[in-house]
Amino acid sequence: MTNRTNSTRCWRLCSLALFAAAVLVSGPKTFAQEDQSEVDTALIVSVDTSSSVDQNRYHLQMEGIAAALEDPEVLNAILGGPHGSILISMVTWADRSRLSVPWTVISNKEQAKALATTVRTLPQQGGEFTCLARMLRYVSDKVVARMPAKATKVVIDVSGDGPDNCNTGPLLDAARTDLFGGGATINGLPILEGADAGTIEAWYREHVIGGPGAFLMPAQGYDDVARAFRQKFVVEVSANWSSTNLR
Repeated sequence: MTNRTNSTRCWRLCSLALFAAAVLVSGPKTFAQEDQSEVDTALIVSVDTSSSVDQNRYHLQMEGIAAALEDPEVLNAILGGPHGSILISMVTWADRSRLSVPWTVISNKEQAKALATTVRTLPQQGGEFTCLARMLRYVSDKVVARMPAKATKVVIDVSGDGPDNCNTGPLLDAARTDLFGGGATINGLPILEGADAGTIEAWYREHVIGGPGAFLMPAQGYDDVARAFRQKFVVEVSANWSSTNLR
């Protein structure tokens, strides 16, 4: 009886030690590591890295996203929903699309900060063309379809400085139709700089955004990207956004 009691006590102490060690581990956590079944928002941040995006422009985009994740107003919006948490992933795209950040939970300040650190260290993806239609197809088939939990709303956040130039024909409309049919919203952050600065906002409005409450948040050049991401994230993760049409 004494040996059994000692074994039980040892097992409990070991379990507590392992739990404490797990709690102390820092860094962004994928959804599989979290004990949650539902979140307020599933946000896919989709960033253009085509040939018009040089090293400085890429840095401004990554820093803008990271700073937005650390912003107190953004964090308050994340934690202020019914579930107090969101899922976020990140796709970078040019000729091809890549899941640069897999589905990750943010439910506290530490997780947001850890993800911001990850975003700042993402290597730049090469590519020549702006294949936006292919990206939306990829997001529909490989990202939204593999979302690991139920979300109150699904938002695809598309940023870039030019229209699709990959001659993809009806693929853009087909990909958007599939996403809208599944209840997703596509919002746009057109960057008004370069050869397409005068037309890209209208192109995004007509060919990119759609779904419940879809809206545009233009950036007045790359130096304005951080401001645009911060304001956009606040709206997108707010609990009452879906009932407001911001077009």
